[in-house]
Amino acid sequence: MTYDLLIGDKSYSSWSLRAWLLFERFDIPVNIHTTEFYQPGFAEDLKPWFPAATVPAVRAPSGAVWTDSLAIFEGIIEAHPDLPLLPHNPKARSAARSLIAEMHSGFMVLRSDCPMNLRHAWQGFSPSEAVLRDINRISMLWDHARSLSGRGPWLFGDYGAVDAFYAPIAARIAGYGLLVDQATQAYVSAHLHDPAFRRWRAMGEARDRTLSEYDKDLPQGPWTGPKALVAQPVAAGPSENDKCPYSGDPVTHFLKLDGRVFGFCNKACRDKTCADPEAWPTFMKLYQS
Repeated sequence: MTYDLLIGDKSYSSWSLRAWLLFERFDIPVNIHTTEFYQPGFAEDLKPWFPAATVPAVRAPSGAVWTDSLAIFEGIIEAHPDLPLLPHNPKARSAARSLIAEMHSGFMVLRSDCPMNLRHAWQGFSPSEAVLRDINRISMLWDHARSLSGRGPWLFGDYGAVDAFYAPIAARIAGYGLLVDQATQAYVSAHLHDPAFRRWRAMGEARDRTLSEYDKDLPQGPWTGPKALVAQPVAAGPSENDKCPYSGDPVTHFLKLDGRVFGFCNKACRDKTCADPEAWPTFMKLYQS
């Protein structure tokens, strides 16, 4: 049973990130389709997903189309009762659904003033009182969630649908240097170090598409997540491996890391690995062998 998921720009599309994390983190079979904001083909790319007006959109194996993030999450939760998408405890389960719903409909000032941008961090951002109210509300909700589970690092113990929903908020707090308490910062850090989150960001970096619509009139600083190993593309091999660690196909593109050369079957495989080698367990297994 394989789904189809349409997503937008990985560096900027916060709602696409949420849906992708749901499939990625719970190993739900899915074919990924990508479109890009602010380009003429965007409307055409949406047509097969009618009545979707934006991304993400999901086509279920039945042919049904979910055109809203909340509908996607509820549809997947309903279709996969065997997966721990929501907490088992009824009180925690209700709280998780409430947090998802509030994220879906709320925090409009934070979302407007601090659009997600995974390409870099902004320096010197001064949040308004309304943004601070949103952040305080979010911190309170996260504290409440953790009080129901008694353990971490995720809101209700193990990673769940609610954590996928709040991943872009963690990215905003990090990317705009918003001051938060220690518990909130620890939850933000859990997202920044999450290998799935790192893979998403690495793929955005590999695409290397910057949208001026998301710019701020502020100095840019480096991304605040874990520092990536320094790798760079090289024109030719030979490489230590003759088959791509992802596809198993013959290598045609190469990168150098710590003086060693590794090969990949195409530019996308190489560039996403260059962006953050440690985000890719299959590559790291080769690197550490």
